[in-house]
Amino acid sequence: MSNTPSGHDHEHDHGADPVTDHVHENSWSANLEGPEHAEDRDLLVRQAIEAVEHTTAGNHVNLVTHGDHGHPEEYLFEALESAFGDDVDAEYVEQCGCGGHVVRVEV
Repeated sequence: MSNTPSGHDHEHDHGADPVTDHVHENSWSANLEGPEHAEDRDLLVRQAIEAVEHTTAGNHVNLVTHGDHGHPEEYLFEALESAFGDDVDAEYVEQCGCGGHVVRVEV
């Protein structure tokens, strides 16, 4: 088990590249629209949580999710609340022209 705040073990992502490799001390966007994300909603959610974990307090991360999974309020918001409680504030921003969705998470 990992020592990340959510306690998720990212070792089983079956070759998927990590969404980030460092802590972001500014606001940034995490691209969760790859074909691997379309095929595996659990991977998308795990990497969304990982992106939030890699964002310092006072900043936000825009989670750009794959459109194949529908509106992120249906699956992502509950996962973020479960992982972080009141430590983050998730807000739906918009649907992209490509069908994906943008969720801004303030840390």
